[in-house]
Order: sequence, then structure tokens, then C-alpha cells
Amino acid sequence: MLDEQTLVQQLKNKDTQDIAFRELMSQYKKRLYWHIRKIVISHDDTDDVLQNTFVKIYKNIHNFNADSKLYSWMYRIATNESITFINKRAKEKNVDITEYHQSMASTLQDDVYYNGNEIQLVLQKAIATLPQKQQLVFNMKYFDEMKYADMSEILDTSVGALKASYFHAVKKIEKIITT
Repeated sequence: MLDEQTLVQQLKNKDTQDIAFRELMSQYKKRLYWHIRKIVISHDDTDDVLQNTFVKIYKNIHNFNADSKLYSWMYRIATNESITFINKRAKEKNVDITEYHQSMASTLQDDVYYNGNEIQLVLQKAIATLPQKQQLVFNMKYFDEMKYADMSEILDTSVGALKASYFHAVKKIEKIITT
């Protein structure tokens, strides 16, 4: 496994770019898949968004500067691709994003790729009722155990605002689950 700086150098070098990109995919594919899956919910849609994410990473690696971590940069691309995808799907179906998320969450138990139990299903349905920003923050903090500083870099939001979003998300989820 290459360190991040070496990997970035190899990704930017035409002679080593393809091998380095395969290494990048090997290191990050699973983590990005699960991040995207929490946003778009469907396995098939997740695969599509993940592919688009890696295409964007490949095409834009020369724009990456070391001001942020490579993973944070890729996470931001994956997040933006996921949000764009969700917005497009909701618009196609003439529903708002929350309604779209709720309909997708209700199909989870029929998804052959979903292996969560009943409690996880209830949690996913509760998360689907949250505003999009709160969903992102909750998933990143609760499931990915991401630090607020890293979330701030990815979502371009202050740490204080992220903490408030997480607090409100938790309260809403608690209310839904306990009623």
C-alpha cells in the first residue's frame, strides 16, 4: 500500500497513472461504495455513482492539490456525485428529495444486497426522513466515525454547524424510533 503523497505523484505521472489508479481503487473502492450507498440507498445506483466518481477522480487528479487529504477530496467528489444523482432522480419522479429517500428506504428490505436486520432497517427509514445535510452529517459521524474536522473539509461547512446538524439529526431519529 502506497503512502498518499507517493500515490498522488504516481497518479499525476502519465507513465505510472494507470497502475496508481488501480491501487487507488483497491484502497478506496469499498469505503467510497459504502459512503455512496448510504446516500443513494440502492446497490445498482451506488455502483453507477461509484463509477462516475472514479471517472471524475481520474479526469481531475491533476487539479488535486495537497491542501487537503486525497481521501477527503475523493469523498467530496463521491458526496457531490451522490447528491447530484439523488436530485436528478427526485426531479425525474417529481418528488422532493426527502420523499425520494423515504421511498428508497422502504425498498431496502427487498434489496438482495441489503443484509441489515430489522433495527437497522428502522434506523435507515428514520435517517431517510432527515434533511439531506443532516443525513450526510449523521452518516459520516455515526457510521463512518469521521472527525468533524474531516467532515468540515469535505462538506465545506464549519465544525460548529456540523455539530449542530448532528445533534438535531440524533434528536429527530430518537423521536422517530421511540414513537
